Amino acid sequence: MTDRNVGFIGTGLMGLPMARNLMRAGFALTVHSRTRAKAQPLLDEGAVWADTPAQTAGRSDVLITIVSDTPDVRQVLLQPGTGACEGLRPGSIVIDMSTISPRATREMAAALAERGVVMLDAPVSGGVKGAIEGTLSIMVGGPAEALERARPVFEAMGKNIVHCGDHGQGQMTKLCNQIAVANHMVAAAEAIVLARKSGLDVHAMIKAIGAGAAGSWAINVLGPRMADHDYAPGFMVKLLQKDLRLVMEAASELSVPLPGTAAAHQLYAALEAEGRGDEGTQAIMRVFERLAGLD
Repeated sequence: MTDRNVGFIGTGLMGLPMARNLMRAGFALTVHSRTRAKAQPLLDEGAVWADTPAQTAGRSDVLITIVSDTPDVRQVLLQPGTGACEGLRPGSIVIDMSTISPRATREMAAALAERGVVMLDAPVSGGVKGAIEGTLSIMVGGPAEALERARPVFEAMGKNIVHCGDHGQGQMTKLCNQIAVANHMVAAAEAIVLARKSGLDVHAMIKAIGAGAAGSWAINVLGPRMADHDYAPGFMVKLLQKDLRLVMEAASELSVPLPGTAAAHQLYAALEAEGRGDEGTQAIMRVFERLAGLD
């Protein structure tokens, strides 16, 4: 692969370690973030700063974005004057690794195609731990040949790279992922609350069920943190809620009822109402403890 110049926009909890892994794999990295201080560790390690998405794109064969929401991606890519579209060269690849609307993704891919630029939607799963260790699961939508061209870039950040279909299907796969994540988290919290209320050793219960059919990321990884009331964020409540809003929007467009996910969405809304949107998603435990009189 000759595409060694990579631009990276968005250096938050996930983006920073992902970008660092690209540098460790030998890619020349140009970075941009709304807050330069968040990118400073990468600059100290040899990355080059760009003042705008357009400047970032102009120095890149492959441009990666991982920002908060659909409007942010649209602004980064298509904003007149400063957006990446002003600097992208025909033949370059844009990889959006944010979690955003599948419909909006298809619209942006079409707009970039008019400029001779290929877009891949490639949201990720695996949390901050996976981002640090380079073991993310990456769900890719867009042309298969573009995925193959960019595969070395993906392999620097993840271990499970799956082509899910055309534009937007990577995002749709991520929404399916978030349905499972939210419902698994609710199930884990309910199991832990029952264990506490009954006097069980919660860690022993988690060890017992985590190796069987009930095993999941929620039980095995976040369950012990729920038991210890450790709510430091690996993935924040407010971001899961943004994703669940996208899930419900897509489900409405397709006339798919999702009663379990709707309930999880409302339970997380109770956390947001308390101002806990910046806590980790395992903080759903708080809601169930209150319901069970365990405050």
